[in-house]
Amino acid sequence: MKLSLNVIPECPLGEIVELAVRAESFGFDRCWVYDEGLATRDVHVTMAAIGAATTMLQIGPGITNPYTRHPAQTASAVASLDEMTGGRAFLGIGAGGSLTLDPIGISRLRPLAAVRDSIEVSRKLFAGSAVDHRGPTVSLSSARMGYGRAEIEIWLAGRGPKMLALGGEIADGVMLDFIYKPSLASYVERVRSRNQGARICYSTAIVTGEDDLEFVRPHMTYRLVDSPAEIRGAIGMSDEDVARIRAAMSDGLEAAASHVRDEWVLPFVISGSVTECAAEVDRLCSAHGIEEFLVPMFDMADQHDYLTRLASALR
Repeated sequence: MKLSLNVIPECPLGEIVELAVRAESFGFDRCWVYDEGLATRDVHVTMAAIGAATTMLQIGPGITNPYTRHPAQTASAVASLDEMTGGRAFLGIGAGGSLTLDPIGISRLRPLAAVRDSIEVSRKLFAGSAVDHRGPTVSLSSARMGYGRAEIEIWLAGRGPKMLALGGEIADGVMLDFIYKPSLASYVERVRSRNQGARICYSTAIVTGEDDLEFVRPHMTYRLVDSPAEIRGAIGMSDEDVARIRAAMSDGLEAAASHVRDEWVLPFVISGSVTECAAEVDRLCSAHGIEEFLVPMFDMADQHDYLTRLASALR
């Protein structure tokens, strides 16, 4: 099983780079980088800095979207990173969420079509083809890149059944992020309904104590409000709860986190001692044929200690 980390560049860029370098020394395979718009440092600047400081780590956005940047510009940036790092770049794409899009007033127009168009356009551009395309959110006219690589992997992240099926159909892999654990099997099944051999990366937080839980809590705000209604119902989260959290997000994630209950968080994360968490990761990945486990790294008090503990247990 591959082991990767997902960094959210909320802290100074140098700290993110230092963390990625440490992860590489521990044998982590990939570094995904959150693209959360104004809430984080720029994803492409961050990835380039990580690429310059590492030698083996694969690097890509985890995840970007088709709305805040034209997908052709995203493809160009990823191809440039791939060239810079000697073939270590990948593209992670999804429809984007409220944390990214709401502050800059962008709506998710036809997300399924937008993600499909973005993947298809990127695939052609990476291969060096001339691209003419007219889609609901993406248009290109005789567009071509002379510096791509056809083998650059494209990963899709999503939750809805149609989006997951799309990932199984046209992406190189699907990243399942903070999935409600009792539903994980059904999410995997949706991906593989189009492709039984689809590659899957599973990502969720490892919570080994109260401090870890408190660092995760703010990052459950936007995930909870964007969760399907049936999942919110299963954890006892009402429409009023959603409205309260969404309204508080305008004052920052920490303010919104005060409205998030423990019982809403725990079904989405892996919790217990480090040994217990490692055993659960192994069980879930083995049971569902998952090839990669992705550890999200939030702005924890001591990320290096946390990473060291996880690497020793999961490796």
